[in-house]
This record gives sequence, C-alpha cells and structure tokens, in this order.
Amino acid sequence: MAVTIRDVAEASGVHVSTVSRAFSAPHLVNPVTRTRVLAVAEDLGYRPNRAARALTTGRTHNIGLIVADIANPFFPPLIKAAQAQARLRDYHVFVADTDEDPQVEEELIQTLTKQVDGVLLCSPRLTNKTIERLREEVPFVVVNRRVKGMPTVLMDVGRGVRLAVEHLTGLGHRRLALVTGPSGSWTSKEMQAAAAAMSEADVTFLGPNPPTELGGLAAVTDVIASGATGVLAYNDLVAIGLIEGLAERGVDVPGEISVIGVDDIVPGRLSRPKLTTIAMPTAAAGRIAVDLLLGSVDSEATSGVTVLETSLIVRESTGEAHT
Repeated sequence: MAVTIRDVAEASGVHVSTVSRAFSAPHLVNPVTRTRVLAVAEDLGYRPNRAARALTTGRTHNIGLIVADIANPFFPPLIKAAQAQARLRDYHVFVADTDEDPQVEEELIQTLTKQVDGVLLCSPRLTNKTIERLREEVPFVVVNRRVKGMPTVLMDVGRGVRLAVEHLTGLGHRRLALVTGPSGSWTSKEMQAAAAAMSEADVTFLGPNPPTELGGLAAVTDVIASGATGVLAYNDLVAIGLIEGLAERGVDVPGEISVIGVDDIVPGRLSRPKLTTIAMPTAAAGRIAVDLLLGSVDSEATSGVTVLETSLIVRESTGEAHT
C-alpha cells in the first residue's frame, strides 16, 4: 500500500498537520522538526500529492517566471537563483519566454495566472497600466521595472552608467554615444536619464535597438557617424556585436573607440578584447524577488522597492582617448 501522511506523522512522532506544514509551509516548522519529518518521509518513500494539497489549501505551490528573452545570457543566472530559492520553500517554477513581444507577454500572464500562486515579471515590455490590470488575479513582483504600488526589485543601472561615464571621461573621452535598447525597456530609459544628467561629456543617443549582437552590428554605422570615442551599449550582447562590427570596418577597440557593456555575462569575459562592463546582480535579484513574491502569497506586507547596487568591471575594451 502507498505510504500516507499519517504513516509519516506516526513515524516522526508529530501531528499530521505538522507533516503537512513541513511540505507546504516549511518556514512555519521548527527546522529540527522539519528535517526529521523530511528524513522519515524520504525513508518511507512518501511523496505529497500536490493536486490534493492544492484542493485543500487553494495553493498550487507553483510560481511563474516570465523573462523577455531566455536566450539572453543575462537571464539564466536569475532563473537558476529563483528556482533554488523557490525550492527551499517547496515551490516549483514555470519559466516562460516572451521573445521581447508585449502581446506574447500578456498572453503568457493570462495563461499562467490560472496555474500558479504568483508571477515574477523580469524586464517586462508591457506598459505599467497593463501590468497593473493583469495583477488583479494573483500577486506580482517585477524585476527591472518600477510599477507604483507593486513589489519591485531594481538593479541600479543608473549608478552603473554614472560609473561608466566617469571612467570614460577619466580616460579623456569627451564625445560619447549610448546605444540604447528596445523602446519599451525601463533599463534603457534609466540609462538615458542617467547619461543625460551628466555634464562631463557630450552624449549622443542612438536607438532604439534590438538587445542582441545583431543590434550592435546594426548600430556600427551610426556610432562611427556620431564621432564618439567612447560608447556605452545597452547590454553586453549589443557591445559584443558592436565590437565585431567595428573590427569589420577596421576600427580598433579600444585604440580608436572604447566600448562598455552592461550585465557582465560570460561571453563578455571570453571575448577579445575582454569587455569592460557594468555588472548586474542578477542572482541576488532572483532570490529576493522569490522571497517578495512568496511573502505576497502568504499575505505578508510586501510592497515597495528593493534596489541592488551595480558595479563597473574594467577589462580590455576601454582605453585612453586619442585625438
């Protein structure tokens, strides 16, 4: 016969409700007791029936994680960290990719809200008004977008831009270009605002652009025409594409043009020249976002904005300006 929750309770010396909480709400159970219960359950071969639990508790113990482009190396560290954090709370994560399409994003949200207890939106392309409307069915947490009254995790890209501009001007660059991202990107708008507020250099904004290597390649002509000697790209993929395109035109990086990316993805560390970049704390954002979301699911007060610090990592793609 199949092992039941009563068998686990009896073998553990606890009440059935304690076994139930050990699986459904582990943070409410004494760690020592939870460890004993889980060990007994493992020994007996007990597996909780998630469907039955959902009928009893009204919880699916699933959360949705929607990203703008799963092929972008920015997202996997965030996804892995979010999954690991959710697993600690006995939650599963459904990951969905919008392919940078707001309409697909809306359709995915509407589908997932019927199957999950909450949704993490990472770098959404929808308008704030649409996000506010869609959140009415389940709790939302937004990463890299500021939405009024909604729990939010932001990576302080504005600080990173200021550090990048200071680095370039310190190397003697006075004419800069910012290769922006998609028109619906909060990060791109924050980068433009931060760059525009700095008086140390003349910054030309070039975009919008796809947030990909091809976007960087396509921006090469405009970058050269701008006369900029220092360039800040929307992300590392754009920066890598830009460097590739400049090399095809015979323009040396960093000898003639310095380039800085954003995200600190692995390909940027392996490219030649190695990419100077604004490092984004993606793994920390994933963990914190899950904690905020599950707090909302548990009816805890979780509003407000969590801002994570960024940093500038100087490698080989920036150098002194030559006039």
